[in-house]
Amino acid sequence: MRILLLNPNTTEAITGRLVTAAAAVASPGTEIVPLTAPRGVPYIASRAEAQIGGAVALEMLAEHHHKVDAAIIAAFGDPGLMGARELFDMPVVGMAEAAMLTACMLGRRFAIVTFARALGPWYRECVAIHGLEGRCAGIRMLDEGFADIAGVQEEKEAVIVELALRAVTEDEADCVILAGAPLAGLAARVADRIPVPVVDQMGAALKQAEALVALKPRKPTAGTFRRPPPKPTEGLPEALAARIEGR
Repeated sequence: MRILLLNPNTTEAITGRLVTAAAAVASPGTEIVPLTAPRGVPYIASRAEAQIGGAVALEMLAEHHHKVDAAIIAAFGDPGLMGARELFDMPVVGMAEAAMLTACMLGRRFAIVTFARALGPWYRECVAIHGLEGRCAGIRMLDEGFADIAGVQEEKEAVIVELALRAVTEDEADCVILAGAPLAGLAARVADRIPVPVVDQMGAALKQAEALVALKPRKPTAGTFRRPPPKPTEGLPEALAARIEGR
């Protein structure tokens, strides 16, 4: 199977981290097809940036959906996920939703640990959108700055582990998610220092995508994720315009 790994951030080095984390758990025969956003921001850290990233993600999916069996939107707040599920016939997995649902199978309540305080409001809303407030023990965020987004997991590894330990002892989290695309792959490196399961967001998304392809779900023709009726567009990229117009 071919799985599109779509990074709606513009940082190629982050895409590389995502691919490495996905490849570590991919089944034999799974081909990972990486794409990095051609425009936008180096890393999404606000609601406004998420809206931009979601729109770019839809454009990228429109160009490439017919070449793959499933797609992963590889930003933790899942920008564009619900719209993508409306427009496209293949399974589309959100990295945040996949990580949280995986965490729910490992414990009663999960904690989210991330690398920047600015991400907190967006991540809280992401938890709520997926209906998982009751399973979330809390969100822990770094207060300090960092030198380089591509190297933030190495630079702040010790602080991130400390935040995870506090989530376990103070928030009573049964499981920890290290959240945000720049932290992809960190879970494997620090898992033995945290006394509860640590979910790698990218690995969870890759395995969920593989499972959905194997299950062969149909595209709904009823319900809230049926494809919207065609309508005219103006000024959109050709591939996305064609999808919306039903061409």
